[in-house]
Amino acid sequence: MVTFENIANLRKYLYQARMEGKSIALVPTMGNLHEGHLQLVDQAQKVATLAVVSIFINPLQFGPGEDYKGYPRSFSQDQEKLRKRGCHILFSPQIENMYPETRISATVVKVPHLSHIHCGASRPGHFTGVATVVTKLFGIVQPDAAIFGLKDYQQFLVIKQATDDLCLPVKIIGSPIARTESGLAMSSRNGYLNATQKEKAAGLYRTLVKTQLAIENGNCDYDALSVKASRQLEQSGFQPDYFSICRQKDLQPATIKDRDVVILAAAYLGKARLIDNIRFTVNLTLPKYRHYDV
Repeated sequence: MVTFENIANLRKYLYQARMEGKSIALVPTMGNLHEGHLQLVDQAQKVATLAVVSIFINPLQFGPGEDYKGYPRSFSQDQEKLRKRGCHILFSPQIENMYPETRISATVVKVPHLSHIHCGASRPGHFTGVATVVTKLFGIVQPDAAIFGLKDYQQFLVIKQATDDLCLPVKIIGSPIARTESGLAMSSRNGYLNATQKEKAAGLYRTLVKTQLAIENGNCDYDALSVKASRQLEQSGFQPDYFSICRQKDLQPATIKDRDVVILAAAYLGKARLIDNIRFTVNLTLPKYRHYDV
C-alpha cells in the first residue's frame, strides 16, 4: 500500500496508473476505521483495479458544538487495517492541503432540497460540508467509481444528486449497512458507547424493524407509527432526534401510494448520536390498507 499526503504526488501516481489502463475506485472516510469501512474497501477492489481510501476529518461538515476536536483519530491502526485488507493507495491530506488559504472552502457545493431535512435540520450546513469535500476528492482522485455505506442514506442521496447535477464521471455505489450481531449499525461514533450502552443501542434497529413489519402488515398511519417509535425509543433511554417514514427517492414523507420506502432514524444515547435506516418495498398487492390503533 502506498500512502500520500501531497495532492500533486497522488495525481502523478494515478495518472501513470490510468495510462496503464487501470481503473480506480475511491472510498472516502474520516478514519477510525471499523469492519464496515473495510467492507467498502472489499467492494472497491471488486469494481476497479486500484482501491483508493481517503482519510480526512473534514472540519466543514462539523457544526458548532459538534465533536470535531474530539472525533476519534487512529491513523496508525487504520493504516495497518487497510494494508491487511489489500488497499492499494491511502490518501491522507492535511487541512492545509484541502483548504490551503482560509482552512475553509471559499467555494461550496449545496444540494438544497435534500440537505435541510432530517439530519440536515439538526445539523445545518453538514451536507454542504459533505458535498463540498467529496466533490474536491473526486477532482483530486478522478475515480471511476466511489463507494459509500448506506447507513447514512441521506448522505448517499446528497452525493449522488451532486454527482449527477455536476455531470461528474463517477459511478456512485451504495454498500449495505454493516451490523454487529445485535443489529447495531457499525459506526466510528459507537466508540463513545460503553458496553451497557452498546447493548441498548441495538434497540434503534429493532424499532426500525418493528415499524417496517407494521407497515407490511397493512398499517398505513405513518405519522402515528413515527410518534409511537419515537416514544418507544425515549422510553428505552434514547433521546430521539427524528424518526421518519419517507420515499426512498427524495426523502419526502411517504404516503400509501409510495412503493419504495425508507425509515430514517437518529437518536442520542449518551455522547453518541446514532443514525440508522431500513429500506424496503411495500407490497401493494395487499387487499386494502387498514388503519390500526398504534
